Order: sequence, then structure tokens, then C-alpha cells
Amino acid sequence: MAMKIATRYESVFDYGFWEAQIDALNTSYSSAGPFPHIVIDNFLPVDLLGKVLGEIENFAPDEWINYVHVNERKKGFNRFESFPPHLKQLVAELNSAKFADFVSQLTGIKGLLADESLEGGGLHESRRDGFLNIHADFVSHPHNPYWRRRVNILIYLNKNWQDEWGGQLELWSNDMKQCVQKISPLFNRCVIFSTDEKSFHGHPEPMKCPSGTVRRSIALYYFTQEGKPLNVRSTNYRARPQDKRRQWLIELDNQLLNIYTTIKRRAGLKDGFISRVSKWIYGNK
Repeated sequence: MAMKIATRYESVFDYGFWEAQIDALNTSYSSAGPFPHIVIDNFLPVDLLGKVLGEIENFAPDEWINYVHVNERKKGFNRFESFPPHLKQLVAELNSAKFADFVSQLTGIKGLLADESLEGGGLHESRRDGFLNIHADFVSHPHNPYWRRRVNILIYLNKNWQDEWGGQLELWSNDMKQCVQKISPLFNRCVIFSTDEKSFHGHPEPMKCPSGTVRRSIALYYFTQEGKPLNVRSTNYRARPQDKRRQWLIELDNQLLNIYTTIKRRAGLKDGFISRVSKWIYGNK
């Protein structure tokens, strides 16, 4: 008879420990610039996250989502039912109503809802030369027009990451004139930040990590239910001051993404479709 996972964790998240600090966390989050955010190290049980990383390092999904176009180069996987056991347990807890309530307390945003479909989220990874141009995320959920995206959570899985490799999360001013903060993607570091039309972020410089080294993260998004449908708007990429020569390409890519996002909602498409198109154009990078 098959054995159950002997190391299944009864407590994936230490609510008592973090809720005891909720006022300080909320103050730090609310007062941060260039938009509300917080960086929390040692966020999850280190032995659990180590097991999650071990699973991921040996994880071979049958089909990654290939996010490869002018403005980014990364891969993602969001089929929850195919996650390995410890990763599945972790994501299930972080998508629970109890954890969403904790995030509401931390951010001061009432009524947050987790996205069990993991649209645009889940497991992300990038390799050498991977990048993600500065952008503000899509606000309206692609398949639920009443959901407004309000909070992102990123949990990094990178042991021994070196700053000279790049890959730092950059937070930019709302006028896109300067990078205000850089955050290294270190193991068991959690970044929580508000998502709106001016929360510009990314890691725009192609990474210079050694061949075979992978930048990994878990990305989870939280929404509020609105009283009326929201207009479709795709991720809005922006040129930095040093990107002026490429600005037209960035803007053209935005227009194409807006067309795709509109079709995606109307036709109920998933990102696997555009991934196959991307692979046809750019190859499996």
C-alpha cells in the first residue's frame, strides 16, 4: 500500500507568530515607497521550503507556459493539480481564505480573494539572459471581469544568489524616472506589494547567472470583488530612461498584448495558447 507523505506539514504558515506582528507589518507596508510594499525574510518554515525547492529542481512539467516576447523572457507553470506534493500543500494554504484574511490585515485592503486558477502566477523560472521589463500588472482578472487585482506576493527560492548575476526586483517611481529600490531574490524572502496602474516593477536587465542556474519564485495574486465589470487591460510595460531607442518596440508589444488580452477574455483562452505561438516565433528559450 502506498505511503502518505511522512513529512506533511501541519502548519505551513505560522499565523500566531506573524499575526502578533500585524500592526508593525501594516505600518511598514503602508509607509513604504514608491508604492506600498514589504520585504519579509524567513517567511516560511525553512525545512518545508527546502523540500519544495527539492521537488521543483526535479520537476519536469509536460508543458511550461513560455513567456517569451519583446518585454520578457521566462517560463511559468500554473496547473495546481500537477504540482508536486509539498508545493501543492504550500500553494493551497497561501490560497486559503485564512491566509487571504492575513494579507488583508497586513495590507489594510479588506475582502481579498485568492485566485485559485493561478492566472499569470504559480511557479516562475528564468535562466541566463532572462528578464522582465518594468511594468504595471494587469488589473482586471482575464476571466472574471468583476475581480480587481490588488496585491502580489512573490516568494523566492534561490539559495546562494549573487547580486552580480542580476535578477533583482526593481521598484520604480510612478513617473518612471528612477528606480527607487532593488530587492535581491533570496531564498525564503517574501515580497508583498500593492498592484495598481502605477506600481511599476520588474527585473529588466538580462541576467548573467551561470549557465544552468535558475531564478525561481512562487507568484500569487489577490483580488477584490467589484460592483461592476472592469475594462480589460493587459500588463502595461514601460520604457526606462535608458530604453528610449527601444520604446517603440515596447509600446508595439503592449498593443499586441492588449489585443490578445481582449481575445483571451472573450474566447476564454488560457496562456498555454499564446505560449505555443511564442514557441513557434521565438523557439523554446
